[in-house]
Amino acid sequence: MTISATGPTTAAARRRHSIRVGWSFILPNFLGFAALTLVPVLASLALSFLHWDSYSTPKWVGLDNFRRMIHNDTFWTALWNTVYYAVGHVPLTLCAALGFAVLLNQKLRGVQFFRTALFFPYITSLVAVAVVWNMLLSPELGPVNQMLRSIGIDNPPGWTTSTTWAMPAVIVASVWRDLGYYMILYLAGLQTIPGELYEAAKVDGATAWQRFRHITVPSLRPTTFFVLIMLTISSFKVFDLIQVMTEGGPGRATLVLSQVIFREGITQGRFGYSSAVSMVLFVIVLLITVIQFRLQRRSER
Repeated sequence: MTISATGPTTAAARRRHSIRVGWSFILPNFLGFAALTLVPVLASLALSFLHWDSYSTPKWVGLDNFRRMIHNDTFWTALWNTVYYAVGHVPLTLCAALGFAVLLNQKLRGVQFFRTALFFPYITSLVAVAVVWNMLLSPELGPVNQMLRSIGIDNPPGWTTSTTWAMPAVIVASVWRDLGYYMILYLAGLQTIPGELYEAAKVDGATAWQRFRHITVPSLRPTTFFVLIMLTISSFKVFDLIQVMTEGGPGRATLVLSQVIFREGITQGRFGYSSAVSMVLFVIVLLITVIQFRLQRRSER
């Protein structure tokens, strides 16, 4: 076997050539990650130990921002609301996405239309989604409450105007918007499962539920893990939908950590304290992600 004179001539040269080719592929993405993610994270970490309002010279304050955060009731309220939202949003979206994926993986008439219809909210303007849901959930004129009154419920919930129902209303709107994207991921996973497995299970007398439990769910474990990670991260950093629908209200009923970061940093100019809150949020998401990875590895053994 001959090697071109213009190409690598030794094993070491071929290895260096492969490394250069590999770096040429990942370098643009790495530079983008470094400029847009890594550097801001490191800057935020440094700012969390400083007092800076973007006008004066940064002043070292050590752990004062974190001490203030611990004794701030608004921080704990926002943390609880963030956990509340994540606990509601993650399982509901995951189950809805999986259910619709299984349903729309069948050979049904018009299945492409229904797939598109479910995915469409994900690419729709978030502001439009929030406005529409606010109209649907209007306490007096919204069709949701009008339907509830028509079936005998005289005092339907106030939804986004109620401190009790505001967060559930946001969660429902968020699930409706996000499930289409994760449904597509599950559809891709379902189409990789060999049909012979289902045929063999049918021959053995397995019911539809048994086939779903013992074939579909285990086969979708990698997809479910990816969906769970993405949902968890997006749930803890939620900002835009809540900002448009409720602005954190009524009162502080839907105030989440990302809004505290925005208000303290952008609105109030307290970038040190805002960075400290963002570091706490970063650590929380990191710990949850690491735990999920470890649980996934343990289940694979």
